[in-house]
Amino acid sequence: MCSSPDPETALRTTTTLLDGLHDHANEVAWGLIDQRYRPVVSGFARRFGVGANEADEIAQRTLAEFVSAYRAGRYDRTKGRLSSWILGIAHHTILHTFRDGQRAAQIGAGELADLSDESMMHSIWIDERDRQIFAQAMAILRRESAQDERTMEAFELAALRGVPPIEVARRCRMSVEQVYVAKNRVTRKLRDLVRDITAAFEDDH
Repeated sequence: MCSSPDPETALRTTTTLLDGLHDHANEVAWGLIDQRYRPVVSGFARRFGVGANEADEIAQRTLAEFVSAYRAGRYDRTKGRLSSWILGIAHHTILHTFRDGQRAAQIGAGELADLSDESMMHSIWIDERDRQIFAQAMAILRRESAQDERTMEAFELAALRGVPPIEVARRCRMSVEQVYVAKNRVTRKLRDLVRDITAAFEDDH
C-alpha cells in the first residue's frame, strides 16, 4: 500500500473508513484500513521477535480476519475500541504462528510470556501506532515542502538528528537564525499533523 498518504487520506477518521467497509465492493475503504493498520500490526509483531516477512503475513491475516468479522457484524462498537479488537486478533495470530511447526522451537519462553502481559501489549501497540502516525506526518511534510527542501533539511538535521545549528547552517547554506526559524516552523506543522492524524486514528467507534 502507499506509504505516503495525502492529508485527506491520513486525516479521514477510522469511523468513516469503517462505514465504508459495509459495502463489500468498496475496495477503497478496505485499502485505506489496510494502509492505516498494516504497518502497526506488522511493527507490533516484530517487537515479539517475528521476522519482517512473517510479520507482514501476520498483518495480512490479522486484517483479513478483522474485515471478515466486521462485515459479519461481530464488532460491537459499544463494547470497546476497534484498536483493541484488532490488537486481540493480532495477538492470537502471533500466538498461532509461534505454535505452528518449527517456529515454536525457535522462540524463547520469555517471548511467549510477554504476549500474556496485556499492559505491555497495549503499550507496544500504542508505540507502533505513534511511530506510524509520525511517519505519515513526516511524509506529508516532505511532500508539502518539496519547493523548500532546505527548510525541511534544516529541520531534520537540527530537530531529528541533533546536529548543532551552526553546522546545519553550513550544510544548508543558511544563517543560524534561519535554521532556528526553519526548525520552529516545521516543528509547529509537525505537531499539528501528529495531533490531527492521532485524532483520526482514535475516532474508531
